[in-house]
Amino acid sequence: MPGAIYAEGLVKTFGDVRALDGVDLDVPEGTVLGLLGPNGAGKTTTVRVLTTLLQPDSGRAVVAGIDVLKQPNEVRRAIGLSGQFAAVDEYLTGRENLQMVGRLYQMKARAAKARADELLERFNLADAADRTAKTYSGGMRRRLDLAAALVVSPPVMFMDEPTTGLDPRNRQQLWGIIQELVAGGTTLLLTTQYLEEADHLAHDICVVDHGKVIARGTSDQLKARTGGERVEVVVHEREHITTAREVLAGFGKGEATVEEHTRKLTVPVAGGAKLLAEVIRELDGRGIEIDDIGLRRPTLDDVFISLTGHAAELAAEENGGAPTDGEAKGDAKAKGRKARKETAQ
Repeated sequence: MPGAIYAEGLVKTFGDVRALDGVDLDVPEGTVLGLLGPNGAGKTTTVRVLTTLLQPDSGRAVVAGIDVLKQPNEVRRAIGLSGQFAAVDEYLTGRENLQMVGRLYQMKARAAKARADELLERFNLADAADRTAKTYSGGMRRRLDLAAALVVSPPVMFMDEPTTGLDPRNRQQLWGIIQELVAGGTTLLLTTQYLEEADHLAHDICVVDHGKVIARGTSDQLKARTGGERVEVVVHEREHITTAREVLAGFGKGEATVEEHTRKLTVPVAGGAKLLAEVIRELDGRGIEIDDIGLRRPTLDDVFISLTGHAAELAAEENGGAPTDGEAKGDAKAKGRKARKETAQ
């Protein structure tokens, strides 16, 4: 049986751009799938197809046991969606925004008000409930947007880069809310550019680039693909780089790399903390002063660079901050509000 979110061979083109090129997904119930990739990789297009906002050119998808193409209205009743930009009405209060969403889902007025009050408390917005959303901070708007996606307690949630633009404190708060949802049985597909976010939240990760899934597995499985541990050393004097490289070559399982401007040397190793102590003794014996030394495990950043040849967040910056999959920023919020309404109908 397919999982709570299932896709097979999804293809979507926009003119000459092949945004999705045969995407396959399978997300078991009550788990988080992290869809990881730079801007333009196809993450948002995948979400829009799975939430019925776009029709694929080919392929099939099932969400909460419902065929996305054959029964889109039923799918919309079973899902929640939080997009890249907070899709809230700036001229309504926080309470009015949530009540409006409840009414769009055909909840009775009293039930919509009660649910709004419950969510305002849960998302620490009760004190600002009667302020217009345009007075909210970015973190508050994001929490309000997520609360709106949960008005009907959907069994399946889609979050498209939910922490984009948030400061570290608000990002951590949102992570906690997401973990509570999943602990309660919600299935979540989470797209993100932030490798740390996928590492922290996702049970499984799919790496996408140019509309294709290029790798999948748990965080540890993906990290294992890039190799094991490595020793990183920062020497104090630049003239010691060559000697330090010779030392590391004697302990490493591959060639030592050097970053001249930071005086950092890195070499893959096997042997753990015991080996690290031996490296320190050898460097000291050669009279090489070091500013820093450590034993590092691979990160998801290493995974992404290994798979694509570039860093995920760097790729986004090089794209000029362009909205995901080529959408214009100027109408991103309007599209988000439209998506909310279409999902509720």
